[in-house]
Amino acid sequence: MAAITGEWLEALGGEFHKEYYRNLYRFIVEEYRTHVVFPPSEDIFNAFHLTPLSQVKAVILGQDPYHNDGQAHGLCFSVQPQVEIPPSLVNIYKELESDLGCRIPSHGCLTKWAEQGVLLLNTVLTVRAHQAFSHQGQGWEQFTDEVIRVLNRQDRPIVFLLWGSPAQKKAAMLTNPKHLVLKAPHPSPLSAYRGFFGCRHFSKTNEFLKANGEREIDWQIEEMEK
Repeated sequence: MAAITGEWLEALGGEFHKEYYRNLYRFIVEEYRTHVVFPPSEDIFNAFHLTPLSQVKAVILGQDPYHNDGQAHGLCFSVQPQVEIPPSLVNIYKELESDLGCRIPSHGCLTKWAEQGVLLLNTVLTVRAHQAFSHQGQGWEQFTDEVIRVLNRQDRPIVFLLWGSPAQKKAAMLTNPKHLVLKAPHPSPLSAYRGFFGCRHFSKTNEFLKANGEREIDWQIEEMEK
């Protein structure tokens, strides 16, 4: 199982010594030993590796990783470049096109966002293959709650994009008036038409960052070189 390093380790290191995390660790090690689990173990903490704490400008909260082969790589809503774009991400791209005029790319790898300070965080960081939500209730929620608390304490403006009711439950922890909390229905085909389309969260994020003297996010995902 991969390790968290750097700024995030300093902020979250205390969690690794708590009983819930020790139990979670034993559970995850056994799951990887006896089942196919996503993402690959070395990618579990990719969101933290790609987006150091001091660089976080925005947070997008997902639920648990994609559970089909080759999809998940540790960033919520993102898939490996060679994988078909999942329906929720198709809808995210549609909203980006409508909101900011972004071209819709042919792949779903969102690493560019992470490298600009968008923490692409799932509330549960692992899943058994082809069994959605199979690692819920094992301790990841407690861990990612602490991530949200750490971010809430940051003394700089951060935008939280909460899509769907599970993500919006985290809003109660976001008490810092420096931050902006944006809520919308989940971008899945089941709910996107209830208000995700037209929410303009991407332009609102950039407007807030600009107003606070921060560099805006370049949301355009470019095509991969052949």
